[in-house]
Amino acid sequence: MTKYFTAESVANGHPDKVADQIADAILDAVLEQDPNARAAIEVTTSTGDVSIFGELSTTAYVNIRQIAVETVRAIGYNQPELGFSADSINVSNKIVEQSADIAQAVDAADDDPDQLGAGDQGMVFGYATNETADYLPLALDLSHQLMRKIRAVREEGQLDYLRPDAKGEVTLALSDDGQVERIAAVVLSTQHDEQVELDQLRKDVKRLVIDPILPQELVDDETKYYINPSGRFVLGGPQADSGLTGRKIIVDTYGGAAHHGGGAFSGKDATKVDRSGAYYARYVAKNLVAAGVADKVELQVAYAIGVAEPVSLNIETFGTAKVSEQKIEEVVHDLFDFRPLAIIQALDLRKPMYQQTAAYGHFGRPDLDLPWERLDKVEAIREQL
Repeated sequence: MTKYFTAESVANGHPDKVADQIADAILDAVLEQDPNARAAIEVTTSTGDVSIFGELSTTAYVNIRQIAVETVRAIGYNQPELGFSADSINVSNKIVEQSADIAQAVDAADDDPDQLGAGDQGMVFGYATNETADYLPLALDLSHQLMRKIRAVREEGQLDYLRPDAKGEVTLALSDDGQVERIAAVVLSTQHDEQVELDQLRKDVKRLVIDPILPQELVDDETKYYINPSGRFVLGGPQADSGLTGRKIIVDTYGGAAHHGGGAFSGKDATKVDRSGAYYARYVAKNLVAAGVADKVELQVAYAIGVAEPVSLNIETFGTAKVSEQKIEEVVHDLFDFRPLAIIQALDLRKPMYQQTAAYGHFGRPDLDLPWERLDKVEAIREQL
């Protein structure tokens, strides 16, 4: 029996991603001046409006409104008819200082990994698979590539009638043992100008966006294409649908191929293990798979607020391990330190780098040099096996 797996991605002009990018742009600007800042910034977007709230403790001064406006402008919302334009949006700033009760959890010792505790309780997951060169699930990898491609086609003027909002989805047909057999379906919905004919848009998007991305050996006569399947998509972005930080956590991570602890990333500094712990768990999983210990690895790491050492660490290889799982656990405990400050130091997380992750996924990303994507532990892992 054929099985199917689907993953989606969204463009940088999607309203939720607009919110994520604003939050991380503010975080980056703060970290530029104050690497030890604490942030938990939330953003909402709607017709003509950006609201910024949450918590921030810092010695830095940044122009919040200007950062929001310039982020919106860079995304491509520059026309008044879009109902959400950089030159006319209202920006409200309701950020407050971080709660002293929360701050005490991580203030004990900023330079001692045993003392700097997790900024909150919770569990995070890291995942890697050898399905792709980026160690991401293929359906998600292709969905992200489609969204990056449609942005390039829009910004380069190849299809100048496109607008910033878009969503993509790829469905794979799988064999009984989980191997990819073919691409069963592609869904791509893109915002567009009023005057373009739907038939022309569908032909252009397939030719310039979809066909260059899909591996042709996985495409056949039965592959289905749903390009703007609902028809007209003129109203989009925050004018058509409100946006909120942290509402695309599956797009941000593994497309549903792995578990998720529930915590979002954007707007949070690295003392928040929602972000740093998830990044480190991905780093460990990716290096393990690249070292050949298993075809797939998922780590679950759980933390208690104010406590440095994780309360639990679980490793799952889905029956694909090439060595004993006990040996894998020993290697992980010997080579990797999951205490929050150790993670921050190992991945150098107290510097601005986050806005670039706020669209098209936080993992994989061959277009970026992200520290949690580096394969610098592979040889050390192999030496321990």
